[in-house]
Amino acid sequence: MITRRTTLAAAAAMPFAAAAQGRWQAASGFAEGNYHTRNLRQFIEEIRTATNGALDIQLHANGSLLPQPQIKRGVQQGQVQIGEILLTAYANEDAIFDIDQVPGIVGSMADARRLMAVRGPAIEQRLARQGMHLLYLAPWPLVGMASQTPVTDAAAFRGLRLRSYSPISTRFGQLMGATAVLLPAPEVAQGFATGIITAQLTTAPVAADTQAWDTSRVFTLLNMATSNNAVFVNRRSFDALPAAQQDAVRAAATRAADRAWTMAAEAHDAALARMRERGMQVLDITPALAEALREPSRALTEDWLQRAGSDGRALLDAYRAQR
Repeated sequence: MITRRTTLAAAAAMPFAAAAQGRWQAASGFAEGNYHTRNLRQFIEEIRTATNGALDIQLHANGSLLPQPQIKRGVQQGQVQIGEILLTAYANEDAIFDIDQVPGIVGSMADARRLMAVRGPAIEQRLARQGMHLLYLAPWPLVGMASQTPVTDAAAFRGLRLRSYSPISTRFGQLMGATAVLLPAPEVAQGFATGIITAQLTTAPVAADTQAWDTSRVFTLLNMATSNNAVFVNRRSFDALPAAQQDAVRAAATRAADRAWTMAAEAHDAALARMRERGMQVLDITPALAEALREPSRALTEDWLQRAGSDGRALLDAYRAQR
């Protein structure tokens, strides 16, 4: 006799049955043209080649299968086998996920790489406790600011309606005297059109993707923060693979992690070139503005340490010891 409970049990088992048969689903909230998506797609193709098609992964980009906020839980529950997320979006779960968002912790991509190496094991442990296995981390370029006029000192922030992209960047804008408005990238154009924002904190690739030249004349390289994407797999699905396929996934993940740094640099340079071609000025941060960022950086670092506790302090100390 087939009961409702039997039906539900069969439905719950379906993701793992599919995984055992070598058919996986991957979910990403990023657009097809984004370099993170291109990297993930190459990772998938390398696995397909290495396993002679025995492990076949279908990628659903741009939130087409699961919206970004649901991807982590979708992988955890086995709805999909692989997911890609922006880590800082999950900082409410664990402060380790957004240390790179604190202004002043990193000031270069070399700093970002050292920080990733230090916190990578902590991220892996946290995902493992939730039934997932970290495949690789991938960086975003450093944060800048798109505005109508040059931002040369702290006074330039006052009165701005500043688009932010995370809780920490929102607090940063407030500390600088701006009215900070948290907006996802797809809503930036509408935010400018309606006057909700008059400037934005963002990376160069996102500035170019949102056609910053339509609303801004200047892009200032603040180099004050960065962020990472995490690509991970459902642990039960991964463990069910034959050893040779597990090795193929690990090897492809190592290559994707290395490739991500090159792709991030290329995307950054290409975005700056696009902005210049469209008539925008691209300016380095001034000494006066760099000095003005020090106090907000100290305040936000202390706030982060309060949230992160002893584990966070140990991680930050380990990172600073390498600088």
